[in-house]
Amino acid sequence: MGTNVSAPGAERRGTGGDTATRAVLDAIRRIVRALRESSRAAEQSVGIGAAQLFVLHRLAGAPAISLNELAARTLTHQSSVSVVVSRLVDRGLVTRSRGGEDGRRISISATPAGRALLARAPAAAQDRLLAGLLLLGAGPRRQLADLLGRLVELMALPDQPAPMLFEPAPANRRKRRRARLA
Repeated sequence: MGTNVSAPGAERRGTGGDTATRAVLDAIRRIVRALRESSRAAEQSVGIGAAQLFVLHRLAGAPAISLNELAARTLTHQSSVSVVVSRLVDRGLVTRSRGGEDGRRISISATPAGRALLARAPAAAQDRLLAGLLLLGAGPRRQLADLLGRLVELMALPDQPAPMLFEPAPANRRKRRRARLA
């Protein structure tokens, strides 16, 4: 993979100039690059980003499902998938409708235009990521989840739902309200 080259004083600054740290960063960079390139390819070929394509793939070929079911299928928080669904609805690729027996339930489904777009769309990179995670096996996957969770803690990242990959985080309602009142 190359030689272990670190900046002078890297150990002193706490950047961990060891080969394991470099290997972790390189792996993260490669994953992020693949996801970013996949998103660009989707936007260039069919005009939607990777997150929207991923959601559309989860809706295609299935009967109408609830937002909570879709969140479970995408392994994403409900608020994050809701933002992506709204963008797909605006583009006419997905519909929201009231459920038959329970008028409170909103069902989401791909439109014929959404299914036609999927027929010519590239595969979603998130599917490759999920396939790789499944191939790791349950034990290593749990271990990776624990380690990444610890890394998030050590980085002091906010404890809030993460947006879908390459989608902006849902806007804070208070900030939107303040902006409207100003």
